[in-house]
Amino acid sequence: MGNWRNWLLLAVALLAPLTGSGCFINHTFVPFSMGFATPIPVPPWVTERMEEKYCYDRDHLTTILPPIRDGYPPPICMDPPDMAMVIRQMPKVRRGTAFIIEEFRDDIEVVTELLVDRLDPARFFPLIGPAQLHHCHWKCTIYYTETIESGYPFPFRCQKRRVEVIYIDKDHLHLCPGPNQLGIDSMTRDTSGPN
Repeated sequence: MGNWRNWLLLAVALLAPLTGSGCFINHTFVPFSMGFATPIPVPPWVTERMEEKYCYDRDHLTTILPPIRDGYPPPICMDPPDMAMVIRQMPKVRRGTAFIIEEFRDDIEVVTELLVDRLDPARFFPLIGPAQLHHCHWKCTIYYTETIESGYPFPFRCQKRRVEVIYIDKDHLHLCPGPNQLGIDSMTRDTSGPN
């Protein structure tokens, strides 16, 4: 009984390296022959979609600012959308196949123009309380060169100057305390930080 067990253990020890290395085995039936080190093909656009999902999730959130103080001028929209935000809002470049058809955007210029700068009267917002909505609407004109390239079946390259217009809203809220002066001081101290 012990001799039979030794022969079986020896046979398993000799056959284990052959099955793990892929020798004598068709890889269509054993796709994970390299174990945890098996390479998995990932398209290049997957990283772009993950960045959009996890890195730029705050693009569409509304900012909550401290109350507007009495005796000061009303706030104005002074922060236009930056170039990165505008490019993220543009329609995506069509996904092509390398060397068959590819699309590129070069020489990008962004011109921003303020369309609306309006402060609404105070009202109640759920989960926030009384606040004033400050509307800041921007018109962003994007000038760029669109290049379409192909290398197969015959090589060609087409460049066109394009213009795209995008409207971006950067609305934010200003908290609005009641007529109680202690509440105003407390809210200003809590939202402004240490002074």
